Amino acid sequence: MIRSFCTLAAAAWLAGAALLPSPAQAQAQPQSFTRAVRIVVPYAPGGSSDILARLIAPKLQEAIGQAVVVENKPGGSGNIGADAVAKAAKDGHTLLLLDVGTLALAPSLFPDLTFDPQKDLAPVGMIMFAPYVLAVSPTLPAKSVAELIAYAKANPGKVAVANSGIGGMNHVTPIRIGKALGVEWKNVPYRGGAAATRAVVAGESQVIFNGVSGSLQFVKNGQLVGLAVSGPARLPSVPDLPTFDEAKLPAGDAGTWQGLMVTAGSPPALVARLDAELRKIVAMPDIAQKIGELGGTVKADGPESFKVWLAANVKTLGEVVRENGIKGE
Repeated sequence: MIRSFCTLAAAAWLAGAALLPSPAQAQAQPQSFTRAVRIVVPYAPGGSSDILARLIAPKLQEAIGQAVVVENKPGGSGNIGADAVAKAAKDGHTLLLLDVGTLALAPSLFPDLTFDPQKDLAPVGMIMFAPYVLAVSPTLPAKSVAELIAYAKANPGKVAVANSGIGGMNHVTPIRIGKALGVEWKNVPYRGGAAATRAVVAGESQVIFNGVSGSLQFVKNGQLVGLAVSGPARLPSVPDLPTFDEAKLPAGDAGTWQGLMVTAGSPPALVARLDAELRKIVAMPDIAQKIGELGGTVKADGPESFKVWLAANVKTLGEVVRENGIKGE
């Protein structure tokens, strides 16, 4: 009887032990960060992504108890920095903060891309959405979206739309809209959004789709005429400006989407921790205020929503790029 009891006890112990992770499994799934975390920003210092990274870094450092360092790695339309994170150790300690619209465009713009954004990078969460303002030069005889579309149709290929560079979101956005509405624009690339905006203010080009932070000041002082704003709601500072949806413009989701990603294959527990901490950080009043100053609103979508967004935009934007023969620079 004693032997039967011992046999049963041993069997129970073995069954329980089988449910426990092996030492190798436990080591592969760390529950906390063990060294410094690096946030790679694939652009030069001073832009929205860089500002956000430097706002978030000290908050994240305090939360996880490890140093958090921001590293700017510009070049290749953001692809150099993104590639570095895609090829980093799969341990959750290397992050990527960027305008994820450029990431969604990359596979179709660059056929020789050295990484797959959907396979080699894993979403952590969105941070910010900043809408585009559709604005025109005061010299253009169009004071509404309907008048602009009518004028452009009457003058095919003559209305110059300034953009911040070939393959950027504010280059692809008017092409999307033109295709949907039967409008043929003259697309004119400049070296950055500021140069494109100045060109429209000067009357060198006539139309621009650009971020709120770069355009709104010129609308308010009368140097540009605002016609519409992307996103789900009107801007409180210019409530008379209709949304794209209200003005019957497609591409209402166009704008700047800032998000945080990690090397694919990183421990799920650490990705979940990053998601939880990121949600707390963007909800802090000082962070939300700064995001507002950048012309954006807080986004706190987790990994799954981010993943769905990325897949949809890779498809939609890729179709626009391929149909119009756009090549990345």
